[in-house]
Amino acid sequence: MLKSVLVANRGEIACRVISAARRLGMRATAVYSDADASAPHVKMADAAIGIGPAPARDSYLDIEKIVAAAKRAGVDCVHPGYGFLSENAEFAEACARADLVFVGPPPSAMRAMGLKDAAKALMERVGVPVTPGYHGAAQDEAILSAEAGKIGFPVLIKAVAGGGGKGMRRVDRPEDFNEALAGARREAEAAFNNGRVLIEKFIENPRHIEIQVFADAHGNVVHLNERDCSLQRRHQKVIEEAPAPGMTPETRGKMGAAAVAAARAVAYVGAGTVEFIVDGAAFPDGGFWFMEMNTRLQVEHPVTEAVTGVDLVEWQFRVAAGERLPLLQSDIHVEGHAVEARLYAEDPTNGFLPSTGSLWGLTFAEGAGIRVDAGVCSGGEVTPYYDPMIAKIVAHGSSRDEALDRLSGALGRTLVAGPRTNLAFLKALCDAPGFRAGKFGTGFIDRDLAGLGAVPRDIDEYAGALAVARHAKRLFDEALDTRARGGGPLSPWDEMDLFQLGGGRTAAVMARVDGRDFMARVEFGAMEVGCSIPNLRVRLGGAEIEPIARLSDNEWIVEAEDNTYLVLRAGFQTRVEIGVYDAAESGDAGDAVVSPMHGKLTAVFVDAGARVRKGQRVAIVEAMKMEHPLVAPVSGVVAEIRAAPGAQVARGAVVLLVEPDSGGAE
Repeated sequence: MLKSVLVANRGEIACRVISAARRLGMRATAVYSDADASAPHVKMADAAIGIGPAPARDSYLDIEKIVAAAKRAGVDCVHPGYGFLSENAEFAEACARADLVFVGPPPSAMRAMGLKDAAKALMERVGVPVTPGYHGAAQDEAILSAEAGKIGFPVLIKAVAGGGGKGMRRVDRPEDFNEALAGARREAEAAFNNGRVLIEKFIENPRHIEIQVFADAHGNVVHLNERDCSLQRRHQKVIEEAPAPGMTPETRGKMGAAAVAAARAVAYVGAGTVEFIVDGAAFPDGGFWFMEMNTRLQVEHPVTEAVTGVDLVEWQFRVAAGERLPLLQSDIHVEGHAVEARLYAEDPTNGFLPSTGSLWGLTFAEGAGIRVDAGVCSGGEVTPYYDPMIAKIVAHGSSRDEALDRLSGALGRTLVAGPRTNLAFLKALCDAPGFRAGKFGTGFIDRDLAGLGAVPRDIDEYAGALAVARHAKRLFDEALDTRARGGGPLSPWDEMDLFQLGGGRTAAVMARVDGRDFMARVEFGAMEVGCSIPNLRVRLGGAEIEPIARLSDNEWIVEAEDNTYLVLRAGFQTRVEIGVYDAAESGDAGDAVVSPMHGKLTAVFVDAGARVRKGQRVAIVEAMKMEHPLVAPVSGVVAEIRAAPGAQVARGAVVLLVEPDSGGAE
């Protein structure tokens, strides 16, 4: 067995690889960019080496830096994870030149499967069914248009390089073909530096089913059954499961045999995935067609591990060390059902835009059949430099219904406070009747974005009221504590003001709820605090509230920055920034501007002799972490200033005097 590894990746897959290496007694070295210096995978490893600035091209995609780090660490092998350099043949060759074992397939296999057109031609030669279409060398616009006509519309234009939906266009009419072709080529050229495309027949209501294959260097190849990855949005997988709903042993056997033939055709070694497209309306009795082969570990590999009991990363290390596969095909079975949801820092209510920022709170569910693979932690940060994945949440059960129930429950008990996430969207998808019934394809999500909650939402007034009450309750508790300790000079309990213990005093509170103005009224009772808005009232009392508080099964309040709260309700996050108490009627004191409460005079905005108008803000008093603006009671000239900024002022103290205009008070 290999004794040490450098993990050339980051995030949850780096943590996953390090964990497997540890179980095998291997020493693990991590690499990190400047943005990841304090990341969990760095802390988890036995050693860590910095490899440069945050942009991936200057760190995780820099072959020379990673190979140099591996040599410096003195490791036996390099594990690329997935993404970044995992399917880069030049990287594998650079490792070999440095006498490092590359934990992955040979470069020849990567190249053979790296371009979709060449891979399809190879698959045809070995008898693996491919999607009807054109994948020839000629790229003239007229030839491609003619081939599309022969195939029959609708067709799919696909870049021969890369993946993730880039350089892909569906074309429904001949007259739209040339424009779509130009767009696909531009996108492919920008993403992969390769503008070549192929044309495929578009399969209506398709399902995406992939087969996990594994091969060793001794000629043994097995498949570990299938995964259904049909729940996608813009060609990006969202939820994956194993086995595929509706799959029969006969169809599984045929697809598995085709996947094994594909792996043998390129002399494959290690973990790989052969992806097929099937006709959802005719599945499982209809045809299936080869799409591509991923020459690496897949993001969704945990669902295969859950139903087969195989540690795929351990197998990767063993095969890389020259060992034979641990199991024969006849030894591999499916037990139960597993489902994986990809938890991303993105906002489904705003076009799924990526979201970044500090993670003020992060709590994952635990329980029977639940596995969480995460690469971030509470107190960390989601940066704009890399994939916005927070975690993969996996549920395993004896049946598909049990697995989905467990996943839905786990999603409901998960807290992510800070960046916005797709948590509520994932739970809605998990509970969607069509998905539960197995009636879905790759277009399922896009057909019902509104039903899945992936549309703009109105302001959550309840969340706003809850946060205001929570803030007032914290101030209330702090004041109680001050009184219990004997108070002090200018204690808020010395006067019958807003915060007295007995009686029901109230105050208006301004806030910003998801960037929109919000007004509520706080009510201070004898031992509790309430908050009310039209048709809604929230009351908090009793036990002290922690900085991260769970109020119910699907409600959390997290204190972020000063006077800012994040309210999580049913997976949706609302940001509430507490403003200032409204100004009291200070005109009762005639021409004097008085403090309505004990506090600190934090600002005076006018000088003696300055002209002011009635209602103009002239000073601010801060009390119990809230600001209270003081306004001029009349229009006139400031005659005297009696307190300087920084001074403590008592309730009723005169801060400044205004000499009214000759016309008197307005």
